[in-house]
Amino acid sequence: MNKIYLDNAATSAIDVSVIDVITKSMQTNYGNPSSMHQFGRTAKSAVEKCRKTIAKLFNATASEIVFTSGGSEADNMILRNAVWNLNVKRIITSKIEHHAVLHTIDDLKNENDVEVYYVDVDKKGVIDLNHLELLLQQSDKKTLVSLMFVNNEIGTILDVKKVAQLCKGNNALFHSDAVQAFGHYKVDLQEYTIDFAVASAHKFHGPKGVGFAYFRKGFGVKPILTGGIQERGARAGTENVHGIVGMTKALELAYSNLELDSSYISELKFYFIEQLLKHISDVEFNGDPQNKALSNDTILNVRFPVESAMLLFTLDLKGIAVSGGSACQSGSLGGSHVLNTILSKEEAQKTSIRFSFSKYNTKEEIDAVIEVLKSVII
Repeated sequence: MNKIYLDNAATSAIDVSVIDVITKSMQTNYGNPSSMHQFGRTAKSAVEKCRKTIAKLFNATASEIVFTSGGSEADNMILRNAVWNLNVKRIITSKIEHHAVLHTIDDLKNENDVEVYYVDVDKKGVIDLNHLELLLQQSDKKTLVSLMFVNNEIGTILDVKKVAQLCKGNNALFHSDAVQAFGHYKVDLQEYTIDFAVASAHKFHGPKGVGFAYFRKGFGVKPILTGGIQERGARAGTENVHGIVGMTKALELAYSNLELDSSYISELKFYFIEQLLKHISDVEFNGDPQNKALSNDTILNVRFPVESAMLLFTLDLKGIAVSGGSACQSGSLGGSHVLNTILSKEEAQKTSIRFSFSKYNTKEEIDAVIEVLKSVII
């Protein structure tokens, strides 16, 4: 049985070249970056070289990059610093954010008496910017806006530049979980004027367990992990040297082939849409995947005309790896918080599947998936 991996928004296969640099680093660069001897200095030099390389890719400075274990830790670091260190009293977010953001904000609300407001979202997952502006103008309290760059379930793209302008015009800070954007889009952090952003290596063919938080220059960082002075005092714990080296290589590869890979992946996605509409009656899509300006290349969230609790399991048995979204697929009684927000109760109960693509997928794989879906749905 041929295995087909279409769950790249969850995690992606590590590029062979990334594995090579990680392996070499593990064999030759095993010093602790905090050690003063030559082995430690060599490791420290590797980490700082990576920091500079990553900063250059996003038009930032090295001092603005803090290495973390991934996106969730980075989101926690930023949100908690906003309240603990920057005197934020209000947070504006949406109900379709990643749980790393929503659950952390809930904690901050309960533990620090922070006011939390949710901006309206339309049925395609698009943030209502008029409502955002209204919320920003309602109070003079120090405010943080936290909205993700690309939604991880439905692929809807935020108008980041407009949100940044609204925040700046209303003296608010702006945090964006950019886990599904970094490595997939050119992001100039000076042009976008985001104050805080988050990346995770395994979303762009890098290793798991490593990412970074971006803090715009001028914002101090108090560690949420204590016990050491690593990362200039921002995060205790020995740096994941090999992971950082691998993440940097993955980013360099992503941006050296960005246009070609994006074009190829977009072609796959639209081919899949075309075949679904041709072969599956009454199929619908969550978000707005046919609008290139509003939807990213990699994610396609499909809502099938029936409720089938076994569809995800059936696809897995056929060797097809995807993610579920609706109540019967998600593994939780409440279902997808994203779909429950943007869909009616009736539509949210239908079976939704997230297919997400990478440069390693092929049209032949898409055809094979369509054949399986035809046999199950029709």
